Amino acid sequence: GIDLRQVIGEDAGGVQISGALDDLESARAQVAVDFTVADQVMGNLTWCSESGVHTVVGTTGISSTELSELENLFSASDANCIIAPNFAIGAVLMMRFAELAAPFMDGVEVIELHHDGKVDSPSGTAIQTAQRLSRARLASGSSSWHPDRTAKEVISGGRGARGPGGVRIHSVRLPGLVAHQEVILGAVGQSLTLRHDAYDRSSFMPGVLMAVKAVSGQRGLTVGLDVLLGF
Repeated sequence: GIDLRQVIGEDAGGVQISGALDDLESARAQVAVDFTVADQVMGNLTWCSESGVHTVVGTTGISSTELSELENLFSASDANCIIAPNFAIGAVLMMRFAELAAPFMDGVEVIELHHDGKVDSPSGTAIQTAQRLSRARLASGSSSWHPDRTAKEVISGGRGARGPGGVRIHSVRLPGLVAHQEVILGAVGQSLTLRHDAYDRSSFMPGVLMAVKAVSGQRGLTVGLDVLLGF
């Protein structure tokens, strides 16, 4: 276990926490799991790629430019990397179902809800969902999303953020929440709502373990768990 900031020397279920990445090498670690913060993750992954340690990453806030850097980094490394904005299997399925629905509906908005300690907004899951919705619609030959006819925002930002492909994303931060997301698709006379709720962080563990077991066989950089689920 590595923590560069807070709990060096503490015991975590029989694992002593170290403060140095080099201790991964001396421990002969085959896979490192990174749940840190955006301003630290690139340094961690650079070290892992250079040291031949496979990585599974749940840290959010990684930019598209950084993803391109990581793709180059791991393509030249003996180590592989899987990055997923969400390790809950249900959340991955929600994004896939939304992707399938996108060509058949006229408009869509995403509402993501998280605990009040989350530092980034919108969530990585919401951003990836918007990307996938827009790509699926474009690939199907469908026209762009139904235009937003809002003429006046009484309070600036009331319509949410304009995400990839123009998909509106709304972020909620409240005590008591963990990680939740709704995708609301609309068409004439109907709507389709897809929602995923993670009530406890234990919901992420099956996906993390799946990635840990698979990463050695996934050459270079893999983004998302889709390929591990067969779609």
